[in-house]
Amino acid sequence: MASTLRLVSSRYLSGVASKNGLYATSSTSAPLMFRSSTSILTSSQFGSRFQSTEADAAAAPKVKAPPMVYISGEEMTHYTTQLLLQQWVEPYFDTSSWEKYDLSCKSRDDTDDQVLTDAVEAGKRVGAIFKEPTITPSAIQVQEMGLKKAWGSPNGAMRRGWNGITISRDTIHIEGIELGYKNQVLFERHAVGGEYGAGWNEVGAGTLLTTYIPKDGGAPFVVDKRDLTDNHNVCVVYHNPYDNVRDLAHLFFNRCLDAKVTPYIVTKKTVFKWQEGFWATMKKVFDESYKDEFLKQGLLDRSGGDLQHLISDAATMQLIRWTDGGFGMAAHNYDGDMLTDQIAQVHRSPGFITSNLVGKSDDGSLIKEFEASHGTVTDLWLDHLAGKETSLNPLGLVEALLGAMAHSAQLELDTNPKDAEAKKVHAFVSNFNETLRLALHNTFRYGQGTRDMCGPTGFTTEDFVAKVAWRLDRYLQQQVEEQAPPELSEEDLPVPANKITAFDQKAILQLFEKYDKSGEGKIDFKNFSKMLMKMGVAPTKSS
Repeated sequence: MASTLRLVSSRYLSGVASKNGLYATSSTSAPLMFRSSTSILTSSQFGSRFQSTEADAAAAPKVKAPPMVYISGEEMTHYTTQLLLQQWVEPYFDTSSWEKYDLSCKSRDDTDDQVLTDAVEAGKRVGAIFKEPTITPSAIQVQEMGLKKAWGSPNGAMRRGWNGITISRDTIHIEGIELGYKNQVLFERHAVGGEYGAGWNEVGAGTLLTTYIPKDGGAPFVVDKRDLTDNHNVCVVYHNPYDNVRDLAHLFFNRCLDAKVTPYIVTKKTVFKWQEGFWATMKKVFDESYKDEFLKQGLLDRSGGDLQHLISDAATMQLIRWTDGGFGMAAHNYDGDMLTDQIAQVHRSPGFITSNLVGKSDDGSLIKEFEASHGTVTDLWLDHLAGKETSLNPLGLVEALLGAMAHSAQLELDTNPKDAEAKKVHAFVSNFNETLRLALHNTFRYGQGTRDMCGPTGFTTEDFVAKVAWRLDRYLQQQVEEQAPPELSEEDLPVPANKITAFDQKAILQLFEKYDKSGEGKIDFKNFSKMLMKMGVAPTKSS
C-alpha cells in the first residue's frame, strides 16, 4: 500500500510550517487522529467495526486552507457534509479563510434572499466555490416551512452571476469496483439559455408576436408570428446565448484530451434548426485547434477519424450501449440535463457523477463551483430525524469538496506563482486530496462501504465517515518520518563552506550513486560498509 502513496517527508512538512504562518497556531486545534478519549466521534458511538487509533492526543498543526466560498444547504447532505468536514478536513486544515453562506430555505426567507446575492458576489470575487445540495421549495413546502414565498432555484442566479459557460458532469470511478461505465465518461452541458430562463404565460385565442429590437438602434423586426386558435394556450419564449460556446469548446476538447476520450457533439438540429450554430461553432474550434492532436493520439478511431455529431435521440441509445465508456459529449442546457441524468442511472446513481459549474470572471480567470449532482436526500433525513439508522454514500459530496479545495489552491498559486508558500500549500492540498481519495476508495474496496454498495451489512453514515477518517489518518501518518532531520546551518556542516571548493563534488556524487543501490538518495548499512572497505577507511577490530 505504501508504494502507492506520495511520500511526504517531515522535512517538507516542517518547511511548510513557515514563519509567515502556513500553520495555524491555535492551541485548540483538533487532534490529528481519532482517539478513544479525545476524538470527536469515539469507537463506542459506532460499534466494534470502528477501529480506534490510540495515539498521542496532542493537537497537530493545521495548514491554512486558501480562500474559498462555502455554501451550505440542508437536510441529510448538510448533516453528512458537516461530518466530513469535522473528521476529514478540519483535523488538517484551518478553514478560517473560507467565506460561508447559508442557503437553507429559512436563511433565504429571513434575509429576503439577500444571502443568495451575497454568495454570488463572493463567488465572483473568490473564484472557488463548494456548494451543498439545496432545496427549491414547492408550494407545499412553502406552507410546511412557513416561508414568505417559493424562492427560486439559486442555480440560475449563480450561472448568470458567474458568467456560466458549462456544467461539467463526469463519472466517478473506484478502481476494482464495477459500476456502470468501465472507463470515464465526460459531459459538458451549456450552462445558460434554453427552457430554464424562459418567459411564459397562459393566454387565450389571439396572435403572438415575438419582436426583436436591436441594441444598436437598428430597425426592429418580428422573429415569430403565430395565430393562437385554442382558448387555452401556454406561450413560452426563450433564447440560447452563443457568445461563450467557443469557451465551452476549448474546455471540452482540452478535458477530452486530458482524459483520453473521444468527443461527440449532441443536438437536435435536424428538427430544431436554430441549434445548428452550436454544432458549427464546436466543429470550427475543433478543426482549428484540436483535430490534429486527437488524430495523433488515436482518439478519433471510434468516430471515423473526425468529430461526430449525434442527434439527441441517438445519444440516448448510445449512452446505454457504450458501457465501455471512454467518450465525452457536449450539448445544450436542457439536453445536457436529461442526458446526464441518464448517465447517472447507467453508472449506478447520481451519487457517482460530478457536477461542476465553470464560469469566467471579468479578468478572464475561471470561476468554478463544485457540488454533488444529487439532491438533499430527504428520505434519509426523515429517517435520521426519526432516530433510524441511515447509510448515505458521500462520494459525490467528497469529490465536490476536493475539487473546490484543489481549485482554490490553484488560484492562489496562479496569483502568486513565485511564492514559496503558495507552492507548498498547493502541494499539500494536492497530496491530501489524493490520499483522502485513496482512503475513501479503499474503504469501499475492503467491503466497508455504505449500504448502496455493500447491501444490508454496509456501514451507517456515521460508521463510514469514521472508518474513512481512521484510514486517512493512517495513510497520512505513513507519509511522515517519525522525526524530522535537523536543519543544518553552515557551522553544522562537516566541511566548512570555504573548503568545499577544494573537493571534486561531481566525483563525490558519482561515488555516492554507485553505492545508492535503491536510487532513493540514501545508502543502507550493507552498502555503506562496502564503500568504506573499498576505500580502505573502514575501522578494523585492532583499531
